[in-house]
Amino acid sequence: MKAIILAGGLGTRLRPLTDETPKPLLPVKGLPIIEHAILNFKKHGITDIVLSIGYRADKIMEYFGDGSKWGVNISYCIEDQPLGTGGALKKASENINETFVAINGDNLADFDWTGAIQKHKDKQAKITLQLFPVEDVTKFGIARLDDDKIVEFIEKPTVEQAPSNLNNAGGYILEPEALEILPAGFCMIEKDCFEKLAPTGVVYFYHHDGQWFPTDTIEKYTLADREFNS
Repeated sequence: MKAIILAGGLGTRLRPLTDETPKPLLPVKGLPIIEHAILNFKKHGITDIVLSIGYRADKIMEYFGDGSKWGVNISYCIEDQPLGTGGALKKASENINETFVAINGDNLADFDWTGAIQKHKDKQAKITLQLFPVEDVTKFGIARLDDDKIVEFIEKPTVEQAPSNLNNAGGYILEPEALEILPAGFCMIEKDCFEKLAPTGVVYFYHHDGQWFPTDTIEKYTLADREFNS
């Protein structure tokens, strides 16, 4: 099974840390952010990995090479211009014709891919999203559930409006045909795919009860570096 790591962002909210260093290479507990993800994929037997990169792509390619140092096979898909999470995922998966997994590269998590993939297969899902319980629902897109399915996302609801406390944690299992709904060019996988397909009954979830740390701001990155248990 192939994995795609979306790691092409500019990291503007992490400046000045990202003035010279691309966000995927910022260290957490001494290792680049996406190196933790690669090691977790390998732990679950996923060793064929595509890095979707853009900003400072040369530095990322120089660091990871072909992946042999980690016992994995790494290839690259380079964004010449920003494509958003949807456009980048669509481009990176062009030659994939079977179930694959993907993550947002600016999140740190110890996802249980073995369990999530098994549920995806058991439910014959088109999409399975890793959901994580958050304390403050007003800062995230919160999932409305119907049994094992996600039927809707409520963006930054009030506490009273929130249908659950489960947030999209940025880990996905996908069938290639699920991406056919995406438009050409720049698009967002969350709004242009997940939110549109959720009401059709093909989007399932896996409850991630391990670690999850976003790193998209200085404050969040500092917290992750302090508390993530690698």
